[in-house]
Amino acid sequence: MKQALSRFSTACLLALVATTAAFAQGTAKPAELKVGITTFTSGAASVFGVPAKTAAEIWIDDFNAAGGIGGVKLVPVFVDEGLGGDKFLSEYRRVVQDQNVTVMLASISSGNCNVVAPVAEDLKVMNIMWDCGTEKVLEEKRYKYVFRTTSNATTEMVAAVLHLLRTKPDFKTIAVVNQDYAWGRDSWELFRNTLMTLKPDTKVVGEFFPKFGAPDFSTEITRLQALKPDVVLSTAWGGDLDTFVRQAGQRGLMKNAQFVLPLAESSLERLGKDMPDGVIVGMRGDAYFADPEFKDDAKVKAFTQKFKAKTGNYPIYPVSHVTQGLQALTDAYAAAIKANGGQWPSTEQAADALRTLEFRSLSRPIRMRADGQALQGQLLGVTRTPAGGAFAAIDQLTYIPADLVTTPVGQKSPEWVKTLKPELIKSDRIKNVGAAVVPK
Repeated sequence: MKQALSRFSTACLLALVATTAAFAQGTAKPAELKVGITTFTSGAASVFGVPAKTAAEIWIDDFNAAGGIGGVKLVPVFVDEGLGGDKFLSEYRRVVQDQNVTVMLASISSGNCNVVAPVAEDLKVMNIMWDCGTEKVLEEKRYKYVFRTTSNATTEMVAAVLHLLRTKPDFKTIAVVNQDYAWGRDSWELFRNTLMTLKPDTKVVGEFFPKFGAPDFSTEITRLQALKPDVVLSTAWGGDLDTFVRQAGQRGLMKNAQFVLPLAESSLERLGKDMPDGVIVGMRGDAYFADPEFKDDAKVKAFTQKFKAKTGNYPIYPVSHVTQGLQALTDAYAAAIKANGGQWPSTEQAADALRTLEFRSLSRPIRMRADGQALQGQLLGVTRTPAGGAFAAIDQLTYIPADLVTTPVGQKSPEWVKTLKPELIKSDRIKNVGAAVVPK
């Protein structure tokens, strides 16, 4: 009896040792790594989401051709964010649970990011928010599996206010026309709080929130023409922004106010001559295909040429955002493999590596921090259509470092921006980059 118990105890001990050793070595190396990527492939936002899908396909093809992650190739599984609400969330769950997707890149819409973040945490799937801007998703809760590999609304809105105050400081009134959902509301709150802190005598004369995907802005434009604000802000994007700019231009509104469009880089080529000169525009981060700092950068030039050859158009900032998410994902896995003695890592080990990662895609280097938020600087400038050009480029480009305009870990953005000091406007760390260099 004692001998039987001894043999049983020894067997249990050996099994425990083997299990522990296997865990220490990591997860079995897969034949492929499935990556779910959510983007708008239908609806008004598809003008934003389809180029991102194309960019992901180009990037993944190149990455796989170069050997993948130690021989493991990426297999994309795309999900249309245009499905809306419940259908989108159901599809998100399905690809994770039924198709064995290991990592999700989700999403574009701030509303969707707010929804999928807790679901990713429950499913224990690493979720990289590759584009959405709402700062609240990582400030209101700390996640283990959820990250954002681009800047957030705070970084962008504070930078936009600084640029406005540095270049057009003498305005007295402002109005806003924003999409009526999380991004539109949150970004305006941040812009307004920052502006009232740094220029408290500004008067807000109008706040308009048309529905997402609105086909007509005549009501808002009529009201703006009556109010005559010095500045009109819109953080709209995609098809909504295109429609607003065209209709505002046709009605003459853009001649009578300084427009500030922090996301308009993605609309410039589509709008063509409908975008007038002198509009302050940005690009959610610092990736711009015509950035003079990267005119001779081999990596940026090669990708721009491939994208242009495949689509007939130049890359827009969501193109850079999706490549940032893929670059961060693959760099994190490579770092985790190295830390794991060459063995394939678990999802948790890859997530740990991502949290301390510094990486570079098509812009300046980006650094991740403890709360899962990336630190990425901002580029802003003013529109100027070159002689003979088909669409506006961005002139007077200004680079604003991320740490100047990003809420510190553990603080809430709407309150943090109220602590900013006027001397920030004249910081010598804010640099003039120059004018766009549009490839021939």
